[in-house]
Amino acid sequence: MRTLFTVSLSGITALLYLLGLSSTSEKDKQNHLVPSINKVEKLAIDTPDQSRFVKVNLLHGQFTEPTEMAILPNLDILVAQRRGEIKIYKNQSKTLKEALKLDVYFKSNTPNVNAEEGLLGIAVDPNFAANQYIYAFYSPIKTSVNRLSRFKLLNDKINPSSEKVILEFYSQREICCHTGGSIAFGPDGLLYVSTGDNSTPFDVPKQEFVNKGYAPLDNRPGLHQYDARRSAGNTNDLRGKILRIKLKDDGTYSIPDGNLFPKDDPKSKPEIYVMGNRNPYRISVDQQTGFLYWGEVGPDASGDNEQRGPRGYDEINQARKAGFFGWPLFIANNYPYRAYDYTNGKSAEPFNPSAPINNSPNNTGLSQLPPAQPAYIWYPYGESKEFPQVGSGGRTAMAGPVYHTKPGANPYPAYYNGKLLIYEWVRGWVKAVSMSPDGNYLSMEPFMSDVKLAAPIDMELGPDGKLYILEYGKGWFTKNPDAGIVRIDYLKGNRPPQIKNMEIKKVSGLLPYKLIATVDVKDPDGNALTYIWNLGKGIKKSTTEPTLTHIFTKVGEYPISVKVIDKTGASSTSNTIAVFAGNEHPNVEINLLGNKSFYFPSKPISYKVLVSDKGATVNKSRVYISNTYTEGLDLAGAQLGHQQAAQTLVGKSLMLKSDCSTCHKVNEVSIGPSFIKVSNKYQKNNKATTYLASKIIKGSSGVWGEIPMPAHPTMKEAEVTQIAEWIMSLAAKANNTPSLPMEGKITPPATVNANKPIFALKASYTDMGAAGLKSLSTTKVVNLSSNVIEAKDLKDLSQFGRKDLSGVEELIFPQNEGWIRLKRIDLTDIAAFALSTKDMGGNVDYGIEIRLDKKDGQLLGKTSLSSNANIPLTSVNDGNFHDVFILFKANKKDVKNRPLLQNIKVTTLL
Repeated sequence: MRTLFTVSLSGITALLYLLGLSSTSEKDKQNHLVPSINKVEKLAIDTPDQSRFVKVNLLHGQFTEPTEMAILPNLDILVAQRRGEIKIYKNQSKTLKEALKLDVYFKSNTPNVNAEEGLLGIAVDPNFAANQYIYAFYSPIKTSVNRLSRFKLLNDKINPSSEKVILEFYSQREICCHTGGSIAFGPDGLLYVSTGDNSTPFDVPKQEFVNKGYAPLDNRPGLHQYDARRSAGNTNDLRGKILRIKLKDDGTYSIPDGNLFPKDDPKSKPEIYVMGNRNPYRISVDQQTGFLYWGEVGPDASGDNEQRGPRGYDEINQARKAGFFGWPLFIANNYPYRAYDYTNGKSAEPFNPSAPINNSPNNTGLSQLPPAQPAYIWYPYGESKEFPQVGSGGRTAMAGPVYHTKPGANPYPAYYNGKLLIYEWVRGWVKAVSMSPDGNYLSMEPFMSDVKLAAPIDMELGPDGKLYILEYGKGWFTKNPDAGIVRIDYLKGNRPPQIKNMEIKKVSGLLPYKLIATVDVKDPDGNALTYIWNLGKGIKKSTTEPTLTHIFTKVGEYPISVKVIDKTGASSTSNTIAVFAGNEHPNVEINLLGNKSFYFPSKPISYKVLVSDKGATVNKSRVYISNTYTEGLDLAGAQLGHQQAAQTLVGKSLMLKSDCSTCHKVNEVSIGPSFIKVSNKYQKNNKATTYLASKIIKGSSGVWGEIPMPAHPTMKEAEVTQIAEWIMSLAAKANNTPSLPMEGKITPPATVNANKPIFALKASYTDMGAAGLKSLSTTKVVNLSSNVIEAKDLKDLSQFGRKDLSGVEELIFPQNEGWIRLKRIDLTDIAAFALSTKDMGGNVDYGIEIRLDKKDGQLLGKTSLSSNANIPLTSVNDGNFHDVFILFKANKKDVKNRPLLQNIKVTTLL
């Protein structure tokens, strides 16, 4: 984005120092808290064009659970796979070889327990060109330990006999979870390796008082795996740590100065650099400053609990020196957990971050721990107030490299020099974090935001200065077709065309079927474009315009896509849409008698459903009609009036846009059950859609095993319901609930559920198909809003403020004048608007006008708030949808203690 005022990162830093904004106390430096964050983010910055970042696919479809990679000087890439293979991608030939197969423990023998161990990490010696050393962190099959070893790579092969075991430590098996396992070298040649807390975050079976996704602190006899104080909080245990050692040529190591504990303390381990880690799955070391960064995968509790402590957070952390980073006593910004008695459900005082104590009987180390350090960046399942850029949903935080320009290798704009790259395995984003010279957080912004990634699990800078990303693929514990290695290029010259979407006017029709396809595309460099249309079954057409008309004369289902090529040969390919020649989607209409925007308590809604099927006779037994009440989205849960879509396709599309596909497949095993299994399980439950929607929003555990499903509190209920409907459609044999008649009346309840104010009437019809073609379905939905529009649902307005009173959002009247717009509503049979207001002790003398279509449009009604909040309307019965403006004007200037608007009630003539 170009702005009048542009500065580089170094310019920001200089400006901050000139303004005095970056001077921080020693305490602030330790806590990474910079009070000027919001000021920095408001600066206008000339950020590089994100469309110039492109994803170059090096190899896909040949990896099974890749975990970490290491890039060799010649740009060959070593890839560790959890099941024990070390693969080598050959840069010149673009082929994949196996360098070594380690015999690792990667699969549990205990039912419903997913082992996470195996081959976890890999790194290349900084002096690889001379010594050919590589390092692997893995779980040997025969011994219950996790091990760091050195090997030698010669001629693309690793001889097992070259192994030198550097260190190993006990790890409890046949339990889940948390392994860590990432390896990195610092600029001084010191080796860092991360280890997980080896603790079970799930509930102890058949117990009254359980963990529920908070810190696992259960120290009862025989339940060691449920107490992370035995590992992450234990100064005498290497689990739940990041270790730092200095390697020797003979495969042994020494302890560098500056680690967390003395070299001769019998109650601590001198290898520990950072402790208090849950699952530091991916680490990185700044090759200039030596600062350590890591992503910390956090617990699953979706809400704060007064008896237990804070909800779950993922973290990005920074260590400038050795320290204790809190787990399992603290999380995020040093939010404390409480000690909890699992025998009676009683809680103790919160832990003290200044003087934390580990008094677990499972602790073999020091009881007095170092002061806890807060996270650098932290975020929950829901939206983050501190870091809103991270979004919401499932979470798996990862730390990438700090980018530095260097002579002869500057593939990206200098703007990114000194920025930390962080990324999300589940959410799929990458962010660039700007920091002050001493490492304090300043801001974050999207990085290569136009590039889509399939569960990025590792990110490394190669010798060429370019970013390489290892994609795990969207599925757990399996070989994913989208798993692979990609390189990120920045195109300084010509760029490929940018396709926004391809649309087809009519996706089905009887023979001869006329296809009209249009692609929305632009060339960022203004080049002329050529369009190669793939029509399936070997049919291709070329055009110089972004539209295509083609006549199909043979029955079939045809996948349609288009490849757009510019004059230099750079190209992009669109999405694929299936069309059906020889059968046409049926037509479904819902006719309403009366108002088409609102329903009214206890007043019947009269409807009639009409179905036609071109070329066939309608079978009325295949018509299904239902109604429900759902959550609102702004003024309405969906578009008011008519909405038509193939409902299952809408639900599937919403699922693919969410993070659901990371843990679930349609008909394949992943970390969660397949959607088919879920659908089969609940087919006899007539409330299955509501139940599943609730589980998606609130999260769930224990239904399909120990692995919990994360909560999605920011997802809209209307969209989640469509996902649930799609899931239930997968195994549906017949509707369990009888259909409503094709013509009738539905009477809303006398009292409306304020949380579900949208009435949805849905009608669907599935035809019998045609020879060689499957059945086609059409669904039409009519959405009516409750006649009471709450203040929180009024979004299109001017000069109103918002106020939260006891959890209820209300609107503050404008100081002088303002307006509210109700978009596209039907005024048929509407008698008046009644405003529910609250006097705040100030002036309530406002003039109010209702106008049609625009702010100076036809006057429909007016009143003075001081005398009457009910506004009768001039009749508008044309059956059209109109914008309605409600204008407010204070009769006195600069009003103090202005009244609040609670809701608008629409009343009917009937």
